[in-house]
Amino acid sequence: MPERRENTVWLLWRGMAWKGRRSRGSPRQVIVFLLCVCVWQSAAESLRYSLAEEMERDSLVGNIAQDLGLAPSQLAARKARVVSEGSQQLFRLNPSSGVLTAKETLDREEICPQSETCTLFFKVFLDNPLELIRGEVEVVDMNDNSPVFPKKEMVLKILETTPPGSRFLLDRAQDADVGSNGLQNYSLGSNSHFFLALGSAKRGAKYPELVLNQQLDREKEAQISLLLTANDGGSPPRSGTVQIRIVVLDANDNTPKFTREVYEVRLAENSPPGQRVVIVAATDPDEGPNGRVQYSLAQTLDGSQELFELNADTGEIRVAGKLDFEETQSYEMIVEATDGGGLSAHCKVHVDLVDVNDNAPEIALTSHTASIPEDAPPRTVVALFSVRDRDSGDNGRTECTIEGDLPFTLTPTFDNYYELRTSAALDRETRAEYNISIRATDWGQRRLSALESLWVQVGDVNDNAPAFSQELYSLWVTENNRPMVRIGRVQASDADAGSNARVQYALVRGEGAEQPALSVNAESGEVYVVRALDYERLRALEVRVRATDGGWPALSAQAVLRVLVRDENDNAPVVLHPGGESGAGAGELVPRWAPAGYLVAKVVAVDADAGQNAWLSYELAKATEPGLFRLGPHSGELRTARAVAERDAPRHSLVVLVRDRGQPPRSASATLAVALLRDFSDAHASLAHHPPPHEPDHTLTLYLIACLACVSALCLATGLAALLTKLRRDRRKRAEPLPTFPTAVADSDAGSLPRSLVYDVCLATGTLSSDFRFLGPFLPCFPAGVPPGAAPQRISVCSQEPNNIGEVSDCAAQAPLSEDTGPRPVEEACPANRGVEPNVSSEQNPWLTHQ
Repeated sequence: MPERRENTVWLLWRGMAWKGRRSRGSPRQVIVFLLCVCVWQSAAESLRYSLAEEMERDSLVGNIAQDLGLAPSQLAARKARVVSEGSQQLFRLNPSSGVLTAKETLDREEICPQSETCTLFFKVFLDNPLELIRGEVEVVDMNDNSPVFPKKEMVLKILETTPPGSRFLLDRAQDADVGSNGLQNYSLGSNSHFFLALGSAKRGAKYPELVLNQQLDREKEAQISLLLTANDGGSPPRSGTVQIRIVVLDANDNTPKFTREVYEVRLAENSPPGQRVVIVAATDPDEGPNGRVQYSLAQTLDGSQELFELNADTGEIRVAGKLDFEETQSYEMIVEATDGGGLSAHCKVHVDLVDVNDNAPEIALTSHTASIPEDAPPRTVVALFSVRDRDSGDNGRTECTIEGDLPFTLTPTFDNYYELRTSAALDRETRAEYNISIRATDWGQRRLSALESLWVQVGDVNDNAPAFSQELYSLWVTENNRPMVRIGRVQASDADAGSNARVQYALVRGEGAEQPALSVNAESGEVYVVRALDYERLRALEVRVRATDGGWPALSAQAVLRVLVRDENDNAPVVLHPGGESGAGAGELVPRWAPAGYLVAKVVAVDADAGQNAWLSYELAKATEPGLFRLGPHSGELRTARAVAERDAPRHSLVVLVRDRGQPPRSASATLAVALLRDFSDAHASLAHHPPPHEPDHTLTLYLIACLACVSALCLATGLAALLTKLRRDRRKRAEPLPTFPTAVADSDAGSLPRSLVYDVCLATGTLSSDFRFLGPFLPCFPAGVPPGAAPQRISVCSQEPNNIGEVSDCAAQAPLSEDTGPRPVEEACPANRGVEPNVSSEQNPWLTHQ
């Protein structure tokens, strides 16, 4: 077919070119040529084939690939498929070769009964792009059926008085073939009484009539036998015969007569069984049995005998079966009226059915995409379907709608086909699937509809990044934790599905950054501390966590992970003053005239912990004479509890206990030596050469306790008052805030003796008694690791004597702590004092100063 079309176009072009040259290139000829080409191309869009009936299965119908000008591989790539109209698929397409074959043997009489032409329509669907090509196959009739009479023998009763020329209707033969292969002619065997005449029905069908040629004589011949033959026009021709037996009756000179020769009736197709159609009436003027008329259906067409029933006595015709306008639109019956003498007359009853809207539309799905990605653009084709209504007129007109507010639309294409397309962008996270209900409704007075449901899944696309439940995660861990301890988890969710929603976690590390102390489980997001943490070195750390999904390309989000370290009481207090490096401890000098509350020294201690773990309290754990000194529990100041008496021992050893408030509490102790001096002539030598005093006698202690008990008994009232005073003082002390110590010991001035405080003894020259050589100032001993240069200033207040005492005092005041070697003696700082034996007068009170 394509070669024939190309040859025709080439011949047409050559003719137009020749005529154009003769007319010197008229533009009208070019336009006519282009129109002809367009018309020829449009006519080529439809495929037409013919196939003889009763061909074997898989018989060749045509080569679609060749007729469409496509290679067989293109048909397979474009998923070519053939869809026949109707419920039965009669053809098969081989995509590899493009050959169209019949799936089974076709019988034209079964497919298209009583139809002159039998055409089967089909459509070829191609994808990428979607294309539909219409085609038709004409089933060519073969002469495979012979004419058949409804009865093997026809019996006619004819009155002998019947005049010549009378006609008698014979049963018509039926031939399933059509056209030239159908029934064409009748022939009658030779006889002397009758000849055959042919009549035509309303549709052009021929029926035979027997015509009386000459008068009958019952006395000569009571019965006559004739042979009627029906012939078709096939090649070779086929025929059918029936025997006609004519019975000659005795005289009955009046025949029945119908009131009308043709009865035409319009009847609704939904008429129920038993409904009256029409009443035919015939009269016979004879009397007796010859005048009694009986009715019968002499001949029915199109199966009318099963759908209608006739009352033999009354001539009433009623509906007996189910009528269907879509199968047969009209029926024709021949009613015979016979009197008692055997005479008969005939009339025709023509019934036209009126269509009623009794068929709902039918939706046939041709193509359906079950899943479309959510990023599909609008106007994407989802499905292709057709709608058919078997009714006629407005009852067969249909319209299609989509129920509900859905992002889909229907687009009519051609004939009764519709395309289901998307009308907006889809979002799987909003809705993952759609149940699309398509309703087809006809235009009948009583509107009928059909509903077809399509499920469309929305395929996921990685268009959503993971989202953390919070932007900042704050977690806590106690210091000195065990490695790989779990402290919490981070959580991120992804609105996508499948692998696009699988979230993995990882820490964000910069280039060159050290290995972090945290670890995050990639699947669960659980946070672990990799190694033990020290609050004193690291109090908090902050990292960023990235959550990445499994899509392509992968999307990610970040959140801040902050881990705060809780302090643990893992550091004992450190006593800075008095230092415990020397065996005898630090020494302090107290004059014998010191009153109660005299500041002897200040215990300085720090704790590297924080909070309550660094709150320190001071107490005297052991003392040579417990009642002489008292230690401030919060300030650490050592003061005299009473005035120094002459009976007090000259040397005292005090053990100071410093305890923090952690759980469990930790403590540290230091020993402080105190010397009671009347003057300072031999104070330094006494401290250097004499051993510390022995512990007091326990017997004396028992005596003192007994005395105190007696005095307490006598002074009960005084004791009660002292108790109340004590309770009030303790309550006031609890209300005072406790000092806190920073981590850096060098910068600490709260709750302990500052490093800038240095005690100096300045002795005036010229004193005759209690003279001793003062080698250097008494300075507190700092523990290792504490920078000595944190407090570079000292202040000394000395008595002013004329023998260069001011120079010595000034030099002593200017002797700072060396940043490199620690404290320097006064002689090194003040060269003028080297070799001088300073002494101090007992009348000078401010011999010991501090700041």
